[in-house]
Amino acid sequence: MNRRKELVQQYKEIKTEAGVFQIRNTVNNKVFIGSTKNLKTLNGKTFALKAGTHLNRQLQNEWNEYGADAFVIETLEVLARKETGYFDEKDALKKLEDKWLQQVQPYGMRGYN
Repeated sequence: MNRRKELVQQYKEIKTEAGVFQIRNTVNNKVFIGSTKNLKTLNGKTFALKAGTHLNRQLQNEWNEYGADAFVIETLEVLARKETGYFDEKDALKKLEDKWLQQVQPYGMRGYN
């Protein structure tokens, strides 16, 4: 029982990194820009695509058409956390994602957003 408590405590102390990522189709160079509070969960995005349950239908359809090998998931930027004072992570993450959406413009024929 003591070992279990120790493992739970270690899990709670793991630092998570929020950030912006892209899923890039290497066949037609279309991209999907997204953000997450925990970049370690990017495997979940791949899992959803493999299971056919990703919320973006266009991305899911092309994943099904081209296969997993045609896509790359990349971290674009890690959110820098403010060490002192008030920090609204959700708002800061939204602004960071908006910055990348403006920069990459993944709309229409250029992307899945």
